[in-house]
Amino acid sequence: MDEVRVVLGVIGSDCHAVGNKIIETVLTGEGVSVTNLGVMVSQDEFIDAAIEIGADAILVSSIYGHGEIDCAGFRGRCIERGLDRIVLYVGGNLVIGKRKFVEVEAMFKDMGYDRVFPPTADIKLVAHSLRQDVAARQ
Repeated sequence: MDEVRVVLGVIGSDCHAVGNKIIETVLTGEGVSVTNLGVMVSQDEFIDAAIEIGADAILVSSIYGHGEIDCAGFRGRCIERGLDRIVLYVGGNLVIGKRKFVEVEAMFKDMGYDRVFPPTADIKLVAHSLRQDVAARQ
């Protein structure tokens, strides 16, 4: 399989940068080509970058708890812009308050995300899942 190309960033008004750089470093070390948009990224900025580089996947991070708001409608926007086959991942501290991860995961999958990861996710396993999911879409 060719190199997997991803767009990575922290969505919305979230300015937490450290985890984003860690994700980039680990994914790059695993042979994934990463275009890192940094922090405070809008849905349209993710989509524009994905179109520009011919991305296989978009990886959305959110740590400040407002992912439920910031990530709503993202799959639909991707489809509207011609990215109906894009792999869409989301991870981090996605909601405010204490909720069981299985509930959070179900909510984001209902939004159209292919995989949902908690803040404790092993990024090497994310890279492995990414390769599988991209290959399945091709």
